[in-house]
Amino acid sequence: MRKTGRLVALAVILLSAAVPVLAHHAFSAEFDQSKPVKVSGEITKLEWVNPHAWLFIDVKGTDGKTVGWRFEMGAPNALLRAGWSRSDIKVGTPVTISGFMARAGGSVGNAFQVRLPDGRDLFASSSIKDAPK
Repeated sequence: MRKTGRLVALAVILLSAAVPVLAHHAFSAEFDQSKPVKVSGEITKLEWVNPHAWLFIDVKGTDGKTVGWRFEMGAPNALLRAGWSRSDIKVGTPVTISGFMARAGGSVGNAFQVRLPDGRDLFASSSIKDAPK
């Protein structure tokens, strides 16, 4: 019984360690580098969560309707190292985001660059390195 219990405990530990690895994805699995996107709008929320932060903005279309977009970025620690500050990213701040569309479509993308109203460009520490600006 003891040997079986130890084997079960070891299996649980190994499986739980593998879950974060399985949850992570490659850029090309979810986003399409051949579909660049550039949108401007106001920040509605920034989620500083691992393994990827998410930036949410409201974009007004040519028809006057507002569309909520969400952009995946790098990990919070990578954003801080790239010059991001929580004080720069506040709800209501107008930004222009350059990135790539999600393969699944919709108003979802992977951010490469975020331009702030003062002209500063913050790089989103995404996994893609050669994005157009």
